[in-house]
Amino acid sequence: MKIIEKKYKHLFIDLDRTLWDFEKSAQQTFEEIYQKYHLKELGISSLKEFDIHYTLHNDLLWSYYRKGEIKKEVLSVERFERTLKDFNINNNGLAQKIAKDYVTISPLKVNLFPHTHEVLKYLKSKYTLHIITNGFEEVQQKKLDSATLRPYFTHIITSEMAGAKKPEPEIFDYSFKKTGAKIEESLMIGDDLKVDILGAEAVGMDQIYVNYQRTEHTENPTYEVHSLKEIEQIL
Repeated sequence: MKIIEKKYKHLFIDLDRTLWDFEKSAQQTFEEIYQKYHLKELGISSLKEFDIHYTLHNDLLWSYYRKGEIKKEVLSVERFERTLKDFNINNNGLAQKIAKDYVTISPLKVNLFPHTHEVLKYLKSKYTLHIITNGFEEVQQKKLDSATLRPYFTHIITSEMAGAKKPEPEIFDYSFKKTGAKIEESLMIGDDLKVDILGAEAVGMDQIYVNYQRTEHTENPTYEVHSLKEIEQIL
């Protein structure tokens, strides 16, 4: 599955859930928070129960955030405030403390998918690499430093910096201007079919869908892999 017919120069790579194992890092962060704030004694019987409620609220609020309907400051605290209320804990102060701890601790819980450094080293020897991410600016920057990923990338592009979020075309347009890359010489690598792959496809950019879970779908990405290591077979 080698590329022969076209030559890429710029690779735009998503961070969360593509390189950074977001779920594992979040789980470790919540374990620390659960103990620190004695959430069991407050009526949250298990971390699993907390996580189920948090995930529902977080996913919903992130959908609002991507559409520009709420600010990140609202998202950051309200996802925890709503979760606590599910357990009859009406404590905005506690929600704010947890929210602050979450964005402080989670970037330090380094969990990368297998072969991340190996594959990035290989790709950097052949292409110019850039990060393009929807995550909060300060959190994503900390992740890159704590995981020693920054040296692989020429530009780090966040949605806050671009003033737009994937899959909006504006963030891709911003990325091309920022890096000087041409669409036909660029390739998007990401795990989110809607946000990364269809977003890139909409602006005419080729893509590699990193489908770790082997999720069934009806889309037609340029390429599809089930691990980072498989990317070496394409590029």
